[in-house]
Amino acid sequence: MTSKTIFPALEIPETLAAGPGPGNTDARVLAAFANAGLADHMQADVLRGMVECKQMLRAVWGTENVHTYGVGGTGFSGLDCMLNAILPGDTVVAFANGTFSGIDCLTIRMKAASRADLAASPLDPKPANVTVVTVPHGQSVGAEVIDKALADKKPKWAFMAHWETGSGRINDIRAFSDACLKHGALGLVDAVSSLGIEDFAIDDYPGVVGWASCPQKGVLCLPLTYAPVSFSDRYIAEVKASGCPSYVHHPILEARHWGIIDGKDAAAGAYHRTHSGYAVAAFHEALRITLQHGRAQKARDYAFHEHALREAVAAMGCTVTSNMTSLVVLNLPAALAGREKELVQNCRARGFGIWPTLSEPVQVRIGILNQLSQTAITEIVSRFAAAMAELGANVDMVAIQDQLNRYYQTALAAE
Repeated sequence: MTSKTIFPALEIPETLAAGPGPGNTDARVLAAFANAGLADHMQADVLRGMVECKQMLRAVWGTENVHTYGVGGTGFSGLDCMLNAILPGDTVVAFANGTFSGIDCLTIRMKAASRADLAASPLDPKPANVTVVTVPHGQSVGAEVIDKALADKKPKWAFMAHWETGSGRINDIRAFSDACLKHGALGLVDAVSSLGIEDFAIDDYPGVVGWASCPQKGVLCLPLTYAPVSFSDRYIAEVKASGCPSYVHHPILEARHWGIIDGKDAAAGAYHRTHSGYAVAAFHEALRITLQHGRAQKARDYAFHEHALREAVAAMGCTVTSNMTSLVVLNLPAALAGREKELVQNCRARGFGIWPTLSEPVQVRIGILNQLSQTAITEIVSRFAAAMAELGANVDMVAIQDQLNRYYQTALAAE
């Protein structure tokens, strides 16, 4: 390549995003992003949109928390903001049962580590003040494990993922909140995969003081827009008392740009960093869509369509090990064991974006984010069945199609 090389325009084809996330973005969100005028980040309509986003987020989260807003970036940005309250030397108990809760736990170990801990292992510190409780892949974090760990360690902070997309498992958020209250821990939750999919209100879990999610799963905005967070007064009081070693992802300073100043909604925001009018417009429309759908109805729709997918892949000889309603995690039939990544690559080469698990054991993950219709589920099932047949599986697509039709016709008749 020379300094004069001009590459052709990048053209990225349409794909069916059928993995753990991101999901296919709603056309209304794309239109809101593309149609936003060139506005500076302090322009009146951008600021009004941010105020309305903040208010809509409270409804989506089910909270009265004033410090509820979006952190610019991906889900990791929201998680980083939430976890920034953890300081070197703080005692923490964190639960891991998959790839992403494992990354969260590494983040926590880095934040709670001393300089000596970091020097000893800069990329994988293991401070004695952090206890990571690992639950085997394919299992949920349950009440007994949670209560025992918090009772034994009596930590300042406790952390758990609500839904773990690495293994497709839902963890016991009620038991976690109750144990935090019982043992005096400040609970922090990764809700990256559950917000906008499960019907829950965070104010029903008083043991949890900090929540973080992402823009492109249940909320179905574009990646690199805004990661929803919500912090209780107890969390904010802790940050005020102890500080936070960050400017960009500071839980209090970040809120100022959203018009949250001194614990109250202000008439206008205060500059923190440059926001994008395009991102605000897209996030605003995504939240409108979520609220128009309705939190409870959306949760029912996910459960309904996930069941159809689950039964269809089981009819192909697969074994489902997940219990999330937006994602099916499965083992292939014994004859295809060990060929999971080959199958996934074949699908992705044809514009069908499913995923393997990112840690052992290797499984296949098929998601239904923003695919809540009989037509969408039928296409996902048909593409997966074709991929299975290509590897030599004996798939009776006619019987599976009949099964899907009966499922949806029975539901229609019941209505």
